[in-house]
Amino acid sequence: MKSDFSKSILIVSLFIASIIIILATPLIGMKLLSLTDVFDFSNSENRDHTIFWKMRIPRALMAFMAGAVFAISGMVFQAIFRNPLVSPFTLGVSAGASLGAAIYIWLGISFTFLTFSGISFFSFIGAAFSITIIWTLANMKKKISMTTMLLAGVAVSFSFASLIMLIQYVSGISESVRITRWLMGGLIVFGYDSIRSVLPLAIGGLLLVLFFRNELNLFTVGEELATSRGVNTTLTVKILFLSISIMIGGIVSVCGPIAFIGIISPHICRFVIGPDHRYLAPATFLFGGSFLTICDTFARTLCPPAEIPVGVITSLLGGPFFLWILIHRPPGANRWV
Repeated sequence: MKSDFSKSILIVSLFIASIIIILATPLIGMKLLSLTDVFDFSNSENRDHTIFWKMRIPRALMAFMAGAVFAISGMVFQAIFRNPLVSPFTLGVSAGASLGAAIYIWLGISFTFLTFSGISFFSFIGAAFSITIIWTLANMKKKISMTTMLLAGVAVSFSFASLIMLIQYVSGISESVRITRWLMGGLIVFGYDSIRSVLPLAIGGLLLVLFFRNELNLFTVGEELATSRGVNTTLTVKILFLSISIMIGGIVSVCGPIAFIGIISPHICRFVIGPDHRYLAPATFLFGGSFLTICDTFARTLCPPAEIPVGVITSLLGGPFFLWILIHRPPGANRWV
């Protein structure tokens, strides 16, 4: 059992490592001779300077914030539902966002709403629609049922996935390829507008989870215990579910569905730092962001000039990770709480 001091040291180490990763990964793949141009701020129109500061740094920041939100969202849902297999995509929010994006591509329209592209706007509407359906189904009875909410999310997810396949079938070749490519996830950004739209989601999500850290600790033991300790479980679930779902919808609308971050990161951090959400939340936030940033670096450098969608990399890692858990998990063990 690690002491609180050692856990704090681990979190500080993760924070320092995260900063190094954000600053170092954009340099990977660049020629050494071009580094002088990258840091020559007197000539900001230089090609290498523009690529580094307007494409690679924003991309690294986007990857970190998206990974952090996916990871901490998975941690929250696993605590609420007391299920180690629940992820941000289990409850259908990602499927709703994907359906919105598929409809946008199928319609063949193009517009910009404020600073958001049309596909981001449609995908967020789809996510909001999914949240509304799940919440309505979960509130059919006076008391919110965790099982009902989980099953509603799974049902909505499968239903929307079927509609996406239907749209792909009736679409042309070009539209079908675009839909497939978007469903793989991507972090291609230019400039800092997307960063400014995602930053409040990432910071707000971390602060929200830290505020409810004690309630999450009680939820992992059992809803009955949380109620006996004075926790308003119904209100807490409402706040956490709606807030986290809106966060996921916002992130997915920008970078697409990137699978397995919300499962891999909380499990690894829980194994290393323990189940206490006072330390698990910041550790998961930092590790998830760093992990996706590293995955995205591999995605763009493995076979240049082509680029592998980062969702493919995380999915390839997700399968072996589950096998590793199954092999190394002692019988009857329940490490996630």
